Amino acid sequence: MSSWAWALKPSRDWIATPDSLGLRYQTVALTTPDHVQLTGWLIEPAQGVADRRTTMVVAYGDFGNMSNELYQARALTAAGYRVYLFDYRGFGHSADFAIDNQRLYYHEFAVDLAAALADARQRYPHNRTGIMAFSMGSIMASEVAATAPHCDFLVTEGYVASPQCLVAYQWQSRQKQVSLPAEAAAYSHYAPRIRCPWLLVGGTADKHTPLADSVAVVRDARRRQRRQVLAFEGTHLQGMVVLSEVSFGDKYVREVTRFLAAGKRG
Repeated sequence: MSSWAWALKPSRDWIATPDSLGLRYQTVALTTPDHVQLTGWLIEPAQGVADRRTTMVVAYGDFGNMSNELYQARALTAAGYRVYLFDYRGFGHSADFAIDNQRLYYHEFAVDLAAALADARQRYPHNRTGIMAFSMGSIMASEVAATAPHCDFLVTEGYVASPQCLVAYQWQSRQKQVSLPAEAAAYSHYAPRIRCPWLLVGGTADKHTPLADSVAVVRDARRRQRRQVLAFEGTHLQGMVVLSEVSFGDKYVREVTRFLAAGKRG
């Protein structure tokens, strides 16, 4: 399940592997442009379900590792998506990286995400390939979607509109001091540059990444920038829990599918 801490809390230990949930997968190894070795899982669409020929590269938040996203992956593969999970450097079984636990994120994580996106596209060149990002992962996803070639879509839940405002909120509400990398100064330039279809999922009671921030991204969209908000009654990262009917996250995934299908028609 997705979790967050609002400062980095990586874990080296996987809580489970995809086969423990009956998922078909392979372990992948990839190397970033700055020669860092990362580990990932490429999870296939569920058996008996039509392959949507769409790969979801998942950018998780600041807590745990990719194994915390397995239930989200199961919901997506049950609907015919291929899911690419990976661990940032310093997380899970990826290469060592010195992490300050009072830091919100590192710019290097965006390098890792871009490498995973490129690897996913290379492995399945005829698939539609995009990013699904949760919480802190939306920071890296915004940069990659704005700057990397060929990101076909972006889905964010708990979108961080301003790392600086988030750090200030942590101090005001919890007296928790969190630092940012120097690259955070350029973050506000990314959202206007994102050209791919973008679905922003947010909770009406989310105080950390307010729904109003996602609404503003849609409001400020320029011509030919297709953006939409999916709101749910709940707090931070409760989307798949709230938007469940028969199985975990099934309604959530149907809404994502509806959004992506509209883009194909358009």
